[in-house]
Amino acid sequence: MQSAPVLEFSVGDPARINRRLWWALPILTIAWIGLIVILAASLTPLKLWELAPGSAEQVSDRLTFEKSALSKVTRYPAKTPILFVTAFGSKLSALDAFAGALDRDVDVQTYKERYGTSSPTEQSRLGYRSMTTAKQISEYVAYSRLGLDASFVYGDLIVEELVCLDNPGPLSGCKQLQLGDTITSFNGEPTPTLLQLTPLMAGQKPGDVVTLTIKPADATDSSSVEVTKKVQLIADPDTPTRAIIGFIPADTRTVKLPFEVGIDTDQIGGPSAGLAFTLALLDELTPGDLMGGVKVAATGTIGEDESVGAIGALAQKAVAVKAAGAKVFLVPKGQSDDELTAARRVVGSSVRIEPVANLREALAILESLGGSGISNATIDL
Repeated sequence: MQSAPVLEFSVGDPARINRRLWWALPILTIAWIGLIVILAASLTPLKLWELAPGSAEQVSDRLTFEKSALSKVTRYPAKTPILFVTAFGSKLSALDAFAGALDRDVDVQTYKERYGTSSPTEQSRLGYRSMTTAKQISEYVAYSRLGLDASFVYGDLIVEELVCLDNPGPLSGCKQLQLGDTITSFNGEPTPTLLQLTPLMAGQKPGDVVTLTIKPADATDSSSVEVTKKVQLIADPDTPTRAIIGFIPADTRTVKLPFEVGIDTDQIGGPSAGLAFTLALLDELTPGDLMGGVKVAATGTIGEDESVGAIGALAQKAVAVKAAGAKVFLVPKGQSDDELTAARRVVGSSVRIEPVANLREALAILESLGGSGISNATIDL
């Protein structure tokens, strides 16, 4: 009779086991400490913000033509939709800030770099307001280019940005005014809009003290509370002989249009999509393919005179354009050489960056790509 095989187990050398534990325990401890540090860093907010690549999305997906609009014009759905571009700017945790510092496409900003003298709430409010204005100006420019009836209606005189000189006095505008204040009168004369204020400033000299009636920024829309403040005028930094109050007004104009086209911008703020919106409207309101079958992205503000203005975060937006597979990126000619160089470095040879000063130049580039153009696209206004 055969006996069953006996399984042998080796307990091992206790000294060797101790040596293994000597190496394992410190490594395990370091791993746990590292995990705790990473978790703490991800939960620790800092007063830092990111300026990071956002997205490049089709404008046509955000357009809505109501029946009232379609009763007056024909819509030609875009064959090659133009893209508008965004950048992200959220607040960072310690871990995010560390990761952002290592990412060459992300700019980590301090509170002052991000908001200047304003607050997050004020900048957000002004950003949404400027996006609303950008949409309306885009409609005005597109409709005017097509010969449709459109006109501007000026709105409240609201402080959007303060102008401060070195060592401002106690009565200077940058100390007496706040972002979001509404100026309702100048030396007793009503100033419901910028049009009324401009002639009242004629004849004023730097150093003159004037009286402003103001509806404070923190007043509710239904509140009628106003305050009176003395403000000493300062010299315009660009024209020293010209007196200014010391603020840049928000663009509160609205547009009187023959019909409205809805542009859904969700929670996106700022005016930088103006050029893209204008081109998208022209494409939708004219036959043919304005982009010529080429995937085009655009960024830049649009003025009522069809000028294209500079924007922020160009390099970050260029990253989003490249990721979206666009072949041409229309950008403002007013961007600095450093900004244009950084954007071209980001996209390499995969995207053709074309600076434009106005709508006419943008339309000419699109026609050179094979775009259909519009009937009066090359007329100088």
